[in-house]
Amino acid sequence: MAKKKKPEAGGAGGEWIVTYSDMVTLMLCFFVALFNPDDVTPTTVEALISAFNNQGIGANSGGNTLGAGKSADLGNTIAALPAMEKGESLGTALKKAISLFNPEVKSNKVKVTHDERGLVISLASDAFFNPASARINVEQTRDILLRLGTLLVSDEVRGRKFRIEGHTDDTPVDPEGPWDSNWELSTARSISVLHYLTDIGVEERRFQVAGFAATAPVASDDTAEGRAYNRRVDVIILDDGHL
Repeated sequence: MAKKKKPEAGGAGGEWIVTYSDMVTLMLCFFVALFNPDDVTPTTVEALISAFNNQGIGANSGGNTLGAGKSADLGNTIAALPAMEKGESLGTALKKAISLFNPEVKSNKVKVTHDERGLVISLASDAFFNPASARINVEQTRDILLRLGTLLVSDEVRGRKFRIEGHTDDTPVDPEGPWDSNWELSTARSISVLHYLTDIGVEERRFQVAGFAATAPVASDDTAEGRAYNRRVDVIILDDGHL
């Protein structure tokens, strides 16, 4: 009587691949459902491409995300989180701002970003003010400020608060000039922008004003280019957590 042939070690069937494929497909559908196209930015697209190509800005390891997400505010309770409608409106406002200031973004007069404070429209001080001056160059920048005012009274930001933050580089002011320090200069520039925006119809009660001198740089003050980036006035459409 012939002996039965023993199955070879490791000879298990390939049925497991069907279950594995189903699981991967379900995970893909889950993450597609989480993806909100309204929040897409060039940085997000670049991160997606990098993740698939495993190159560029670096391979994304497990646990990393493409955006800050609302869970970054760990102290918030569910009841205190921004309403979905308001979050969507700020995303729409971001797209509107990018469209409104597209020429100025290309020429580095305006920068549009979004961070934990909210939607930030950065005005390059060198385009809006003369050196050591807080008087706006209205003739050169009137059209930009009018478009900014249009954004601030639009439905996309209805009911939101705004903050104007003045910033300088770390170059000391002229002791013979009109300012005691960069604190006074940065604050005065914020107030000048405030007055212009309220004069064209934006409600004054919705604003906060601050001057930061050189304490919040966005680039190194070791180069002329970096100092130029640091000289700015940020007009911020505030997120709910930063009122």
